[in-house]
Amino acid sequence: MEMTKESATFIENKIPTHRKVTYAFTDLSGNLLYCLIGSYALYFFTDVYGLSAAAAGVILLVARFIDGLDAPVWGMVIDHTKSKYGKSRPWFIRMAFPFALSVWLLFTTPNLTGTGLIVYAAVMYIIAGICYTGVSTPITSVLPNLSSSTKERTLANTFRMVGGNIGNFLAITFILPLVALFGGGNTQKGWSIAVGLYAIVALILLVIAFFDMREKNVTQIKSISIRESFKAAKGNWPWILIVCGNILFWMALTARNSSLIYYFQYNVQNQNLVAVFNGISIIQVLGMIAVPLLVRRFNKWGTTVLGFIIASVGQIGMGLFNDDLTTLIVFWCIACIGSGMACSLFFQMVGDTVDYGEWKTGVRANGFLTAIGSSFCIKIGAGLGAFLPSMIMNASGYVAEQSQSQTSLNGIQFTFIWLPLIIFAIAIIPSVLYRKFEKNEPAIRQDLMSRQ
Repeated sequence: MEMTKESATFIENKIPTHRKVTYAFTDLSGNLLYCLIGSYALYFFTDVYGLSAAAAGVILLVARFIDGLDAPVWGMVIDHTKSKYGKSRPWFIRMAFPFALSVWLLFTTPNLTGTGLIVYAAVMYIIAGICYTGVSTPITSVLPNLSSSTKERTLANTFRMVGGNIGNFLAITFILPLVALFGGGNTQKGWSIAVGLYAIVALILLVIAFFDMREKNVTQIKSISIRESFKAAKGNWPWILIVCGNILFWMALTARNSSLIYYFQYNVQNQNLVAVFNGISIIQVLGMIAVPLLVRRFNKWGTTVLGFIIASVGQIGMGLFNDDLTTLIVFWCIACIGSGMACSLFFQMVGDTVDYGEWKTGVRANGFLTAIGSSFCIKIGAGLGAFLPSMIMNASGYVAEQSQSQTSLNGIQFTFIWLPLIIFAIAIIPSVLYRKFEKNEPAIRQDLMSRQ
């Protein structure tokens, strides 16, 4: 039977299941290490390094803004990459070892004190962030080149989100028990060994992903100049909205995650619940898996808004019914499912804005647009999301490893419950505004295909 044009196009755009799985490996690897930074850097600096909350907060904010500037640089590097393996794929194997090593060094306490320890913490935090951008940028920028099918991109992105969530689950759930196991009472030793083990696993996953990944039309993709990269961003309003929404999301998520350990250690007075609640957070996979089905009904913008609303309901419930552990767990599950839904689509939508930029300007700047729309957003959002709780806790009188005053306890509760809620609510605005641009995406893709 002769193959129709439609069938041939479908086969060409189809991403094999094994490749979707190895695409998931990339985010699993990234989150296995980076979620340690997002969830535990503030705690590690204050309760393991021994820095004050104010000093740790300043390091987290300043370092994030400094190494956040590398996102557009990494994007332009990818746009200028010429390789038989593609533009994004080569960077998986090039950055695998530097990424793993830098995160391990960050969580390895040097024999330093005072200013020397502060400088070491800041420098390693920046280096680890730069290396993470070198990994996360190609993870996002490779998606538009895996397939031109929106359906296939959505499915591949869902695999990625599930993989990333598994990495997050393994990182934040088991790190404290492993620290206790390997440390034998020495937390600094325990952190170094446990993170070293995670680093080895992350390295292996990125190498596997490199060997299985493929980019479409590699020989047809040309390098673009820095000027053209900025040209693709000029007037790209859907991209601007995604950048704003993604920054707000990571602010809220990081504020919640970084203050969780303080909340259960001091407010609930049961640090063992940290691992329990972090483990329960794997339930956000349900929200991620549901995304392809929900997109059919509510579109991408509507599904993202729905995720923010559900996350907000969970936050409100935890704030109003925090005296009962069972109820707290139920609303924590609701908050996690909502944040999982909200997180998933930003990475796909920023890939869609690459199509918009090409349609509007004739420049396809995969690396530049996705670097700022993903890695830059994560870093700036995470930096602000860790800085705000540290300043609130410091202003409320927090002192590490001491009994906290009622004012301090109120500050910790605000950073865990109400601060994320406020930011989630604000993030709904750019998601709603994205609606009119999403309506035009089918016509834009059709026009791009006609040009080709």
